[in-house]
Amino acid sequence: MRTRLSITALALTTVGLAACDVQQTKEGEMPDVDVSVDAGNLPEYEVDAPELKIGTTETEVEVPDVEVTTKTETIDVPVIGIESGDVKEDIDE
Repeated sequence: MRTRLSITALALTTVGLAACDVQQTKEGEMPDVDVSVDAGNLPEYEVDAPELKIGTTETEVEVPDVEVTTKTETIDVPVIGIESGDVKEDIDE
């Protein structure tokens, strides 16, 4: 169920972004800024951290032996059509 929601959200975002028609109407400009400051200093620290050792070891544990079966069912899923400018996406019904 979460996978379907994720796929639907991704599809909506992709179609929504692709359907936008953006045209620049004015050039941008950075402001003129005059900044004069003295250089700062970062604090210094001396740290004695413990040494970390990581490894593996073999251990026997009991695990369940499970068989999973699946079946195919027909379900209704959401679909969306978008029409904006030159982009037209049709819905398959």
